Amino acid sequence: MKIILVSIGKQQDASTKEAVQDFTQRISRYFPCEWKLLPPAKSTDPVQIKKTEAQQVLQGLQAEDYLVLLDERGKNISSPELAQLIQDRANESRKQLVFLIGGAYGVDTALQQRANFTWSLSRLVFPHQLVRLILAEQVYRACSILRNEKYHHS
Repeated sequence: MKIILVSIGKQQDASTKEAVQDFTQRISRYFPCEWKLLPPAKSTDPVQIKKTEAQQVLQGLQAEDYLVLLDERGKNISSPELAQLIQDRANESRKQLVFLIGGAYGVDTALQQRANFTWSLSRLVFPHQLVRLILAEQVYRACSILRNEKYHHS
């Protein structure tokens, strides 16, 4: 199974890029992993921005991909529960597990409906740069849990 981390927004700034790359390389010890950074849509209308970004994301998905949407209105889960979600997808022989960080205005209903699971990191809203780092670290942590490694202390 391949893990795809998708983020709509500006390129990573230098302060987080190195840390995100480090965790992405660590994830790759367990599953092939890559980032897809999609540019934000250019418009002044938030509704149109969300529609355009949704089209961009949906074009990149395969029908059998399992899509995890990050949204503050999603379900809060623990790190071991995230590990179980990843393991369950691997057990289903999914080709790709896709995590999506939406754009500045959130995501269109088309993406909400396409999502197989909606995950909330927190009820707080974080900057995209920080969410990328948290996502990469949490996916790595989940992988280390699956291998019963020392990184995660329960």
